[in-house]
Amino acid sequence: MGWNSSTTQKLLLPLALALVSAGATFRQESGAKPKSPPKASVNSRGEEFTLVGAGDIAWCGNLLGAEATAKLIEQIPGTVFAAGDLAYDKGTFEEFRDCYRPTWGRFKDRTMPAPGNHEYNGTSAPGYFQYWGKRAGDPAKGYYSYDLGGWHIVVLNTNCAAKVLGGCAKDSPEEVWLRRDLAMHAESCIIAYGHHSLFSSGILASHAIHTELRAFWQDLYEAHADLVLAGHEHSYERFAPQTPEGKRDEKNGIREIVVGTGGRSHTPLGFATENSEVRNSDTFGVLKLTLTAKAYRWEFIPQPGMSFTDSGEGTCHNHETPK
Repeated sequence: MGWNSSTTQKLLLPLALALVSAGATFRQESGAKPKSPPKASVNSRGEEFTLVGAGDIAWCGNLLGAEATAKLIEQIPGTVFAAGDLAYDKGTFEEFRDCYRPTWGRFKDRTMPAPGNHEYNGTSAPGYFQYWGKRAGDPAKGYYSYDLGGWHIVVLNTNCAAKVLGGCAKDSPEEVWLRRDLAMHAESCIIAYGHHSLFSSGILASHAIHTELRAFWQDLYEAHADLVLAGHEHSYERFAPQTPEGKRDEKNGIREIVVGTGGRSHTPLGFATENSEVRNSDTFGVLKLTLTAKAYRWEFIPQPGMSFTDSGEGTCHNHETPK
């Protein structure tokens, strides 16, 4: 069959229109702000993702702190992590409605929450799960995971004494889930967050240090996790990379950052525990993480009028560790 310009145009026009349409759809999806973070196994286009937040947030007795940190987040696009004890004092639905919602609740559609002990408070955390709905995961679990580009984010329920959980020890339901979840994301960079911390310089060790989380840490360490974020202590503290036993490990260790600075109040720190690098106990603020394909940057952003800050960067273990 002979070809001429008219025939060529007729054949190529539908293809060109299809490609333009596909490109427009891609740009629209890339620029959209979905209610849950986009899923992707590999961050292959050099994109950056932002994860920002804190724990210990809205106290109905005085919302000034929560309002101050909410104003910070207003200026920072990206996914918000809320690391437990979100509505004080008892985590009721009414406290979420009246105190959390007017402050950090403004970012509900981009927040991925974790429950704290004030959410449970001797109950099954009904107010927390009523307020968050499906966004908080299965009410019988309260733990789940999601992806930001090539980063896999694990949200832990660290309320190990809650009867519905069955503990946090090795072979507990949550620990079994965690092992399986991490195995399914062996090529990803990994962050975990929950309310309680394994390491802390908090003045009351029984409140600050939660050795019952060591099994979770062991799973995360074996999966080459990069960061663990927590709250509970109403202060900021950053640790050097370390093993689940607390031994410094610059090559494969997990960096823990305690950021219980969302607005509730301040609590004192004691003497610095081993591997503690930076501490502050008088500043509300949020932790901003910038995630790239092979690295991350952190920055603590203080409330207006306060000078304390902290920043640095690290590399993703699963892009360094030979498979």
